[in-house]
Amino acid sequence: MLPGTGLVPVEFGVPESRISGRHRQEQQIRQESMTAGFFEGQYIWHPAADDRQLARACVDVRAGRYLSSNEVLRDARRNFGLRAHRSLVLASEACDSDLAERWLAEEPGREAALLWARVSSLRALRAADAEDRHAGDLGRIAFAACQRAALMAPRDPTPWVAQLSLARLQRPRDPAPQGLLTSPEGPWSLFSHIVRLDPWHREAHHRLLSFFFARNGGSGKAAWDVAAFLGQRAPASSALRLLPLVALIEEHDPDSLLAGRTWQQPQWKATALGAYRNWLPEVTGYEFTPVLDLAYLAHALVMADCEFEARAVFAAMGPYASRMPWSAFGDPEEQLCKARLACGLPVPGSR
Repeated sequence: MLPGTGLVPVEFGVPESRISGRHRQEQQIRQESMTAGFFEGQYIWHPAADDRQLARACVDVRAGRYLSSNEVLRDARRNFGLRAHRSLVLASEACDSDLAERWLAEEPGREAALLWARVSSLRALRAADAEDRHAGDLGRIAFAACQRAALMAPRDPTPWVAQLSLARLQRPRDPAPQGLLTSPEGPWSLFSHIVRLDPWHREAHHRLLSFFFARNGGSGKAAWDVAAFLGQRAPASSALRLLPLVALIEEHDPDSLLAGRTWQQPQWKATALGAYRNWLPEVTGYEFTPVLDLAYLAHALVMADCEFEARAVFAAMGPYASRMPWSAFGDPEEQLCKARLACGLPVPGSR
């Protein structure tokens, strides 16, 4: 249980100190017992992680109250990454209730409209994945909700990102920009609008990449191409440099020859080590711990036999955990424990 919130563990990610040279890394490893050993018997899986304001708002959402949701979204108006994260987590909590509709009816405003856009989009995507006969209607409701939220806050990319999540239901065929070998058609116009508002918006890049996944109607070649294109154009210190590792997990075939050694190939090992050197030191400046990104990096480093570097990433995660990428290889807790043990780190239940 997350102290002071009443939350039972469910999903996401504690920043680490800035890394500067091997001496700094060794000092970091010596301090791990303070961070990685802080387990209290279990991982914390809730996506709010160390964002205590968000965690308390999630408790209120479960109780049918929306005032704290309004506060945490309003506080994040100038931080688009934080606003995207908080709105998505709150929507996942509100999706099975009428809170978003009730809030919009009682106090229509930017925050209420954004949560409704998020909730309606999640419902549409779930319905489509379940092949529900109402999926089309829910998709149209979600699109209208995203448009409404965007009109109320035209400089906020978050409603447009919610709309981008719906692209796999509509399959737009905008021509790809120059620089992609496969020239895959997709929601490039919408993506271009979003990056004009926020050039390195994390969720927008991930949403665009997922549009090209084979399971969403794309292809492996297109996904590789887009992941490389988006990752290479991002700053070296950006978490977007991890996009090729996300595509690697998505397209990974565990039955292929030498599947377990994929991450040891020079290109993937270099990608992971580059993120370790250039992005991991930036995590201390985040408003919340980017657990999912840290998990992808930790997994890649462990698989590439870079246990020393992986230890620092796990230290940055603290007790927080995300189900991906571990669930792609089996039970997420078992896979996470296996990776930590490979690095000589404690796991829940160990002393």
